[in-house]
Amino acid sequence: MHWEQLLSPTRFGTKTEKQDKDAIRSAFERDIDRVIFLESFRRLQNKTQVIPLPEDAFVHNRLTHSLEVSSVGRTLGKLVGEEIIKRYPELKKKGVDPFYFGSIVAASALAHDIGNPPFGHAGEKAISEFYKFGNGQKYRSELDEKQWNDLSNFEGNAHGFRLLTNSNSGIAGGARLSYATLATFSKYPKESYPKSTGKGASDKKYGFFQSEKKMFEDVAKEVGLISRSENSVDLKWARHPLAFLVEAADDISYTVIDFEDGYGLGIIPFDLFEELMIPLSGDYFNEKRYQQIGVESEKVRYLRALAINNLINSLANVFIKNEKE
Repeated sequence: MHWEQLLSPTRFGTKTEKQDKDAIRSAFERDIDRVIFLESFRRLQNKTQVIPLPEDAFVHNRLTHSLEVSSVGRTLGKLVGEEIIKRYPELKKKGVDPFYFGSIVAASALAHDIGNPPFGHAGEKAISEFYKFGNGQKYRSELDEKQWNDLSNFEGNAHGFRLLTNSNSGIAGGARLSYATLATFSKYPKESYPKSTGKGASDKKYGFFQSEKKMFEDVAKEVGLISRSENSVDLKWARHPLAFLVEAADDISYTVIDFEDGYGLGIIPFDLFEELMIPLSGDYFNEKRYQQIGVESEKVRYLRALAINNLINSLANVFIKNEKE
């Protein structure tokens, strides 16, 4: 894989737009804005994160979660981008900026839950069971094996790719995001059938329906994803490397912030929160400053911020160490 190709600013559905060095916003910053204004992004405000039907506004929903994942992802991406450009100085000569990495990850992170149905994985299961056992069985005879597997094993990640690449009228293009952002969004760059072999994280689920198969092939070709297909029929690729940062940002956010939600709801006692978060804060923890904070809830916010910062820097270092792999 080649970083210049992986960072393709060309817009899906147009094949014309290149990075404009004199533009106020980069192509990838425009990706962020395009996701924010999508109707399907706004719908995330009505989907719960972990706590079902919360009465407390303190608790996160999918929208606030996605905004936080994007914030974490932007910093992760920029840190990695700075090191990648140091490692490959020819990128800087070609105008590549560390903020490109941050914006690509931020845009992809904003959209990472966009295809999730209501009730998350339970919603996916309900849709799948409608086709397996409900009235949806009547469509079985009209579909081939792969099409049927898309419906009877419904996957929110694949639905997200569909939302981003199709307009409401069904015309290819959709939000017209850059190829780099669409590839980074795709955590599972494979079709639903044959089912997962469990050989790696990117093989657990699938990332596109048969209806978007040609579109995904186009994305993979444009950014140069490495084929992992074992034959010419069943398609699978290695992830875009920045997809790992989107997943890391998601993991950081829901691990730390969902735990903070538990404290806010009185489920997690402060002593336990403190016991687990201080070690997670690493060298960023300042005992003297911490003891000066007199309000318990402010201590919680302080530890949450330190833990996230420590994890961001630690994971950026892990990525750089394993970049070639």
